[in-house]
Amino acid sequence: MKRAWFLPVLFVLCGSVLATVLIFQGSPGRAVAYLLVFVLLAGMYSPLVFPRSIGAQQAQNRSAVDGRPIVFWRPGCKYCLRLRIRLAHRARQAHWVNIWRDPAGAAAVRAANGGNETVPTVVVAGRPHTNPDPAWVRGQLSASA
Repeated sequence: MKRAWFLPVLFVLCGSVLATVLIFQGSPGRAVAYLLVFVLLAGMYSPLVFPRSIGAQQAQNRSAVDGRPIVFWRPGCKYCLRLRIRLAHRARQAHWVNIWRDPAGAAAVRAANGGNETVPTVVVAGRPHTNPDPAWVRGQLSASA
């Protein structure tokens, strides 16, 4: 849990320090602008941007019933963020598993990627796909709906 929030908290702290320095230098406008940028970065890299995660076993059970893809991800991963943003509202159709919160999910990703925890790993119909094109994943979501 702590790892998931490390980067967002670091962004907010760095932004706060920079804003404080700029305010003392007499640039409150720049301070607000920089603080906003750092807060937006913190928001983008926080777990809050992603749909609610479930456990790997629960995701596999649900996927077996409804045929929807399983997306294994972790907070702070720019490729996971890219996938999430490009899927837009359709992202909620997939089953999301945070590998930092679910050891079984991390083990599934390692098994699919030769021992590496490479994310995003998307499992469709039991076949893993490492860092797939977001357009392809959208197609898979449309096919399963």
